[in-house]
Amino acid sequence: MAQIGLSNLGRQKSAEKTNAILEGAMGEFLAHGYAATSMERVAVAAGVSKATVYSHFQDKQGLFTTLVRRLAEEKYRTVFNPQDSQFLQGEPKVVLRRLATNMLDNAMGDQQVQSFMRLIMGESGRFPELAQPYVENLAKPVIELLSQYFASRCELQLSDPEATARIFIGSLVYFVILQEVLHGKEILPLERDRLINSLIEMITNAKY
Repeated sequence: MAQIGLSNLGRQKSAEKTNAILEGAMGEFLAHGYAATSMERVAVAAGVSKATVYSHFQDKQGLFTTLVRRLAEEKYRTVFNPQDSQFLQGEPKVVLRRLATNMLDNAMGDQQVQSFMRLIMGESGRFPELAQPYVENLAKPVIELLSQYFASRCELQLSDPEATARIFIGSLVYFVILQEVLHGKEILPLERDRLINSLIEMITNAKY
């Protein structure tokens, strides 16, 4: 029993160190960018040794990839709420409004996510491998799920459910990028509900 207790305590401490490293890494990446951030900087920010950082993450790219994956999983759960079996139930116009509202509320209300998007966009030219985990772990699952949903709703009579899913998600993502990430809301303002209403009308032919 004592060994089991010690084992659980060890795992808990390891998990706490992992979280501390990831939180420290997020702050360093956002403050200094990918290229200027070192594992030593991350160790100092996390309050652990450099050896501890390397024992949890093989290298800087692996650390950044893990950070992207964790963020993507958190946002996916927040937007789609997979524990709610009724999330994709109901009339398409209701489901799409719920999804769009969740996505925009979540993205536009989180300054850290917006800063992280700027970081990925800014670094992807020199380090394309940094953007790929974001596409793989967030964009791809979201588009695949919505494509399946559109394909299952025969009443919408969509000739290309996947392209429609990309248009829907892409419009929402671009709205966040233009309004918040690129600070364009004062130059090119648009009310959120106007965008959502137009997308739903385009897909379902339902007037608002």
